[in-house]
Amino acid sequence: MAKLILASGSAARRKMLTSAGVNFLVSPSTVDEPALRVTMQGLQPEIIALELAKAKAEQVSVRHPEALVIGADQLLVCEGEIYAKASSLEEAKNQLSLLSGKTHALPTAVVLAEGGKTIWSCVETPSLTMRNFSGEFLAWYVSSHRDKICDTVGGYEIEGLGAQLFDRIGGDYFSILGLPLFPLLGKLRELGVLAA
Repeated sequence: MAKLILASGSAARRKMLTSAGVNFLVSPSTVDEPALRVTMQGLQPEIIALELAKAKAEQVSVRHPEALVIGADQLLVCEGEIYAKASSLEEAKNQLSLLSGKTHALPTAVVLAEGGKTIWSCVETPSLTMRNFSGEFLAWYVSSHRDKICDTVGGYEIEGLGAQLFDRIGGDYFSILGLPLFPLLGKLRELGVLAA
């Protein structure tokens, strides 16, 4: 059975795979995502997410040619604007203010790479509608979530306190968390990495 490696330092992705009973190692990629995004301006967000996931998985699979490598990426898109993780509490607060009362999409890609080449990929795009929240709520949320707010695009973890930001979600829950888990598990079973 092939050794499986996750090319991501994401705690949410690690937790999803571990909870699903998948045995894997972690070896985060060192891809310069901001620089790579600049080269992809004008492309559809789903393609950007996919290309970033491929770059991460392929880079790590060159370092570990004997392994099957999982790469993933997620973008947040609202009204044609692509958002990255905030670099400060103030930037996170501004992003949340802009997203308040609107529906945004989360193009989320996962790939499997082997020997430096992608052998499988999947992109899912759930949508989430934020409620119109008050400035008082936003201040409370940012203060309460300050240690994690810059860890995720959009400044929320929907599985936690971030649930209070939303009216509704559409699409796959695991993809919202950052990994299209069901398609990935299906492919791992098909490849014989997991029991069918």
